[in-house]
Amino acid sequence: MENTKRTITVGLIGNPNCGKSTLFNKLAKANANIGNYPRVTVDIQEAVFEYKGHTIQLLDLPGIYSLTSKSPEERLAREFLHSEKADVLINILDAGNMERSLFFTTQLLEMGQATVYALNMIDEAHKKGIRLATDQISSMLGGPVVETSARNGEGLEALMDAVIARPHHDEIQPVDITYDSHLESSVTNVQQLIAELHPDEMDSHQTRWLAIKLLEGDDEFLERQEADHTVLIEMVRRERFDLQRSHGDECETMFAYARYGFINGLLSETRTTVEDPAKRMEWTRQVDHFLLHQFLGLPLFLFLMWLMFETTFTMGNFPAGWIDSGVQWFSSGVSAILPAGLVHDLLVEGVIAGVGAVIVFLPYILILFFFLALFNETGYMARASFLLDRVMHIFGLHGKAFIPLVMGFGCNVPAVMATRTIESPRSRLITILINPFMSCSQRLPAFILLAGAFFTDRQGLVIFSMYIISIVVAMGASVFLSRFVIHGGKESFVMELPPYRLPTWESILFHIWEKAYDFVRMVGGVIVAGSIIIWFLQAFPQEIPFGTDYEGQIASLSSQQTTPETAETISQLKRQRHQERLEKSYLGVLGQSISPVFEPLGFDWKDAVAIVTGIFAKEVVVASYAVLYAQDEGSHGEGSDSLREEISHAMAPLTAFALMVFLLLYSPCLSTIAAIQRETKSWGWAGFSVVFSLSIAWVLAFGIVSLGGYVA
Repeated sequence: MENTKRTITVGLIGNPNCGKSTLFNKLAKANANIGNYPRVTVDIQEAVFEYKGHTIQLLDLPGIYSLTSKSPEERLAREFLHSEKADVLINILDAGNMERSLFFTTQLLEMGQATVYALNMIDEAHKKGIRLATDQISSMLGGPVVETSARNGEGLEALMDAVIARPHHDEIQPVDITYDSHLESSVTNVQQLIAELHPDEMDSHQTRWLAIKLLEGDDEFLERQEADHTVLIEMVRRERFDLQRSHGDECETMFAYARYGFINGLLSETRTTVEDPAKRMEWTRQVDHFLLHQFLGLPLFLFLMWLMFETTFTMGNFPAGWIDSGVQWFSSGVSAILPAGLVHDLLVEGVIAGVGAVIVFLPYILILFFFLALFNETGYMARASFLLDRVMHIFGLHGKAFIPLVMGFGCNVPAVMATRTIESPRSRLITILINPFMSCSQRLPAFILLAGAFFTDRQGLVIFSMYIISIVVAMGASVFLSRFVIHGGKESFVMELPPYRLPTWESILFHIWEKAYDFVRMVGGVIVAGSIIIWFLQAFPQEIPFGTDYEGQIASLSSQQTTPETAETISQLKRQRHQERLEKSYLGVLGQSISPVFEPLGFDWKDAVAIVTGIFAKEVVVASYAVLYAQDEGSHGEGSDSLREEISHAMAPLTAFALMVFLLLYSPCLSTIAAIQRETKSWGWAGFSVVFSLSIAWVLAFGIVSLGGYVA
């Protein structure tokens, strides 16, 4: 083993659903997103850690099935490999599904990279009765092979020992897969063409790899080069035509058959099966027969979603109440300590009111994401994608759009990025544009606030309806976009259904910790800043020209004998004074200037302010209401119950429901708008998303108010 301490760049690469991100997290103690469905990682994730004195720069590449250029993630992985940025690659193989895993490995072999092979999920393979001869596999693949179980942490030390002992790829002799004589002849011909037309640019194993890719019809790599390869591409096209005419098969199919021939030969010598794996999979098929049933599958999915939300709000009420009591106690304590003045008002009525109103919803978010993590880890989410594929095609969506849309329930920003997994540019663009309609977790506090104020006994059902509305609107928007805005043909959908797996508490806690960390970080950043800005705008200017002499009237009434009538009159005057102060503040002027847009919907200027602040970040909506209503007489420091009580008098239940729908559907937040621009490479589409969503939100909210008023 090499004793020199060094920095080693290690790339993790393999198929989707092979445990790659789990391995990344175990090795680096990181917190990458994990799910028991394909294509969770859509970009390169990086972590740096120390191992036996060496600095390991670990890079988690997107999960891919081949080194073609059919998807952005395949191009990203291939460009990374071709640039030889990694000193060592760890090719993760699913020990229980070697045929699938090794198909990618055969393409990787031809690149001549220094590679260590991890036979991952070996514990599951052993349960199936599968045994693998690692020494023989190592000899045939030309690199060390280590049995691992990333979930349990087995074999990881041996894997890293193999990594630091692996020589650099310059010293690696690539393993060539021998194809039949006709394919080998064509490969040799193309290699000679490359050497003649572009001499001294590549060595022999590089020209062989490029020749195979060109014969497979993948010439995008050449299109990215500065040199003119027109002649080479045309000569390869003729070679492909001759090969296909003489054999009657596509060149890609012929290479695939040859690779599977190599795989079958390798496995026949290195794999033994103690018992029939078909018996082990029988229970999976039985469960799938029920969960994916033609008639029962979709109602069962909807029932599980309803149960998730109902349980979330039933269980979440208890810890939310404890947090709310703690916020009230803290607010009262700070209010008693600080002398009256601007600092007192800023902290109590601004920061504590805004942050406290949002932090109380943390238990609901954690419980919700516990269930989502459970669905991901067990493999049910992939089946939901398969189940809804036929439905999604009706609405002009690709089946692979399901996972980015589901991710939108967490946050629209990574969900928009996750559309990179969709190969079709048309389907990808449609999915990007409808993703903001999916109800992200940042909208959840506003829904809980309004549902708790107006629909106390049915808040779980009402909030569940928001998610159903978000899905229905997204599907309807997809139909509109596919028929009238973004034209193109339909695409087929192929998706692997992973085996069911028992989730580990560690992986579930990773999901929950990630959401808790993001939420607390958001509260400590966006909410504090937003609360301060909103408080400042409503607190200034300090000198307000009142239209009525409130002080004089209050003083006159106070000098009289106290009666219930005079006390009520004084209270009303104080509320009117506070209301006029708010209306004439900077925030009130801003709200009233834009309120005419929302008047047909029944929203007042306070609602308009909350809506505008929500464009910056959806979670600021509740903070806006908390700061605004904290200024009302008698509401100081009384917690979320007081806020619900104040809001419940501000509008009718029908208007509140329309407001929830509007908050659900209107403009994406600034971060999502930026993500749309980045993924579409167009500010035009980002602007279209804002106008499109605002229009739909306004029309639907107006329809709810109008129809409800007509029915009433």
